[in-house]
Amino acid sequence: MATDAPHVLVVDDTFLDRLVASRVLKNCNIRVTIMEGPKQALEFLNMEHDVKLILTDYCMPDMTGYDLLMEIKKSPKLKHIPVVIMSSDNIPERMKKCLDAGAKEYIIKPLNIVDVPRVLSYI
Repeated sequence: MATDAPHVLVVDDTFLDRLVASRVLKNCNIRVTIMEGPKQALEFLNMEHDVKLILTDYCMPDMTGYDLLMEIKKSPKLKHIPVVIMSSDNIPERMKKCLDAGAKEYIIKPLNIVDVPRVLSYI
């Protein structure tokens, strides 16, 4: 993969969802880093400076995707990185809460190849 490929951080506690998102993005020549949870993701983001987009699950054990979004938005170093939330649940109130807090998009899982151009438009 080209080193100039956009770098996307995928955060999801479910192996299959991480695998699907990773494969779909890699098929579109995206460099993907996978984290199993928001706390790992925040540690990674504090060390890594070329992430162009964060694609995160909403429902995770320790922190939700919304909590991760809020941590990113309050960090001067990270707040410029676009965040897209993914969820299996189509809950309009949750979608609105995430979008109002600064998420660029709320996608119903699984991530599909047709979602990728829209997601990548935020990079």
